[in-house]
Formats: sequence, C-alpha cells, structure tokens
Amino acid sequence: MTTINGYPARPSVRAGEVVRLHIATSAARFHVDFYRWGATPEHAGHIEWPGSTASPGRFDADWQWPAYEFLVPPEWRSGVYIAVLSTERASGIPPLDARQARILLVVTPTAPSGRRVLYKIPTFTYQAYNTAGGGSLYSASQVTTRRPGGGVGGPVKGLPDAYDPSSPRQTFAHWDAPFIAWLEQNRIAADFCTDLDLHEGLFLRDGYRLLVSAGHDEYWSAETRRHVTTFRDAGGHIANFGANTCWWRVGVTSDGTALSCDKFPPGAPADTDPDSSYGSPDHWWESEPENALLGVSYRNGGGHWDGTRTPLGFTVTDAGHWAFSGTGLRTGDSLGHDGALIGYECDGAAYEPDAAGRPRPTGQDGTPKDFEILGIAELPSDWNFAAREAMPSPRAATLGLFTAAGTVFTAATTDWARLLATDPQVAAITRNVITRLS
Repeated sequence: MTTINGYPARPSVRAGEVVRLHIATSAARFHVDFYRWGATPEHAGHIEWPGSTASPGRFDADWQWPAYEFLVPPEWRSGVYIAVLSTERASGIPPLDARQARILLVVTPTAPSGRRVLYKIPTFTYQAYNTAGGGSLYSASQVTTRRPGGGVGGPVKGLPDAYDPSSPRQTFAHWDAPFIAWLEQNRIAADFCTDLDLHEGLFLRDGYRLLVSAGHDEYWSAETRRHVTTFRDAGGHIANFGANTCWWRVGVTSDGTALSCDKFPPGAPADTDPDSSYGSPDHWWESEPENALLGVSYRNGGGHWDGTRTPLGFTVTDAGHWAFSGTGLRTGDSLGHDGALIGYECDGAAYEPDAAGRPRPTGQDGTPKDFEILGIAELPSDWNFAAREAMPSPRAATLGLFTAAGTVFTAATTDWARLLATDPQVAAITRNVITRLS
C-alpha cells in the first residue's frame, strides 16, 4: 500500500512567492492539487513531483521530510488553500478535510489590497491540538509545527462534536471553513492571514478596518496580543465570532517552527486539569486578563466537553441596538436556543444588575466598564468551569461589545459559525457587525 503525507515549512505565503512543502511518500511519483476554500471549493493549481520516503518523527522535533518548492501564482487571491496529496490523480473535487494527505496553506496579500476585512486563521490552536508524532500541547510543553496536521492532514486531540460530527472541533473544517464560506456567499470581501503573521507584526498596518476571528482561537503569543491591541488602540475594530479566545499564552521560536506553553502549576500531579488550577504560568487571565482586550474571558463562561448539552441561547437585553437590526428580535427574546448556540465553550464578563435590572459589567475581572452586554446566558451547574478569582457574579456567556478607540465585538460562543447557515438571526447579526465595523 502506498502512503503519502506532508506539511508546510510555514503555514502562510504571499502570492507570487515560493512555498516549501515537506512531503514523504512510498510512491515513485505523486500529485499535488491546490483548492481555494470559499462558497464552493475552487481548483487553483496542480503539480507532479518525484516521490521520496521518510520516517515519521516525534511531536517535539522538526520531522525534516523531503522539501519541494512551489511558486505560488501571483494571481492567486488571498485565502485558505488546501493541498491534496495523491499518488494517482482522480477526477472531481476530493474531500478537502482529511486526517492525512492534506496540507493547509494561507495565501496572504502581496501588497495592501484595499479590502477592509482581515480574517485570522488560528494555526497556533490547530497545532496545540495536533497529535502527530504522539503528543500535543495537552501532553507536553513544546511541539513542532513542522509535522503533518495543523488544521488538516493530521490526528487531533478531542472527542467528536455531537452537533456536527463531520469534522473534529479543533480543525479548519469545523468552524473556520463554514464561516469563510458564509462570507463569500454573502459577498463580503476579506484578506487572510495566520496568527504567526500577526505575531511577526505583519498586515495590521495595511489599512484594514476590521480583524475577524471565529470558532476557537485559544492560543495567543504575547506578540500577537500586543500587535492586535495596538491595532485596536489605533482605531481598528475586532469581531470575535468565537470563544475560549486568548486563553493560553504560547511562546514561539524565532523561526516560527515550534510552540511552547507552560500550563501546569509547579509540582502539580500528572493528572492535574490546568484549567481548574491556579498558578498555571501561561494562563493569560492570571497575569494579564484577556478581558482587557476582548471584554470577556472563558473563566466567566465555561465548556461542556462531550455529548449534547442543555440547549441555551442568549436572552436579548437591548433589541434596539444596531447589532440586532433586521433580526425581528425583541428585548427578552432568546437568540439561538433551538440550535444550542451557547457552547461547546463560551466566554463571559462578571456582571451585576443595574437599577433597571439589566446586566452590566462589574469590571472585577478586567472587563472594561463600558462593555455593553447585549445578550446573556446564565450557565447551568452541570457545565465544566475553569478556575477564576472569587467573585459574586454568576457564570454566564455574555454577547456584547465595547469601544477603546476601536470597537471590539464578541459573540462569546465557539458555535456561532455552526448556526450561520441555519439561523437567520445569527446570520443577520454577523452581517450587521461586519458591515458596521468594516
């Protein structure tokens, strides 16, 4: 039986430049077909190369597989491209999500494009859950990015999603792919980058008005966070259609080929759950709460890790806000209840009722006092909760926004993208936010 798999030297490349792919196969020759993800997959290119074998490596060291260089055509539009590796070329579009023989590649703009929206692909999070080579950032403190996987093409830690078992949660196909398809179906033009690009200080000074993230953007480097904060404080807007965002801090090697994360308190037993512990060195909230950037934190929300969960939606607190325009929602209505919108993880702000009984942030957790809670979902006691500082506020998902030069919107739930295609109210809010902030 012939085998084939591969990975990129770097997860992003500019159109018109050379990308290096590392591929090992037992076949004498092999094919690579590139597809751009969008409203429908678009075949973008093909190349054939002689094959070469190599052995799998460990999760924490560069696999050093044979390298092949491909000149990305200058006419390729910015976007997410999936390279499909095969030993025999077949007709038709193959499945683009697979646990082997697939490589994710983000084509970034060659020069400022004039587009107003920049979409961030969370490759750090993809790699944190990638178990190729026998380990991930859930079993070790460092992983290499030079191994199969990282969005597509490799094994993934985690259980199937009861609401969408078609793809693992911590992959491109699960939340980012449907969100990007929705953008193109609705003719919302965007350029694309990775968190490694933002870590290196690229693109945020190129005239974009809005930075978009969706799904599960959990792992952020200090440099990524600093550059995104600078973008916001210069008037750039952020729309975070996800949750558990900026929860873990990662270190990135100078060449961008390895990630590290120190999760466990000193002397903690091997079976410690770092999310439920205090003193985890790379918990953002314990040193510099992510609330200051995003308005919310996972420690005030929660996660249910497997199976179905209690169906929850956001109770609308201010239906007159522009975010709800055209939704038909009234104050007190529930958004997304029938689709179990809240989860599988969600973020929140510590809150208390004001004189009118409407929830407002206390600021005790670092959330800006002007954060406006537009929807709230108090969480039942059977959810999994992370450690947090002592406070009287209940755990709740809080949909909302605030302005600090630039405006930051948070949907506060990972599953926002899952409902885009089926819930017209979720779609309308998404359209309102992107249109207004871009």
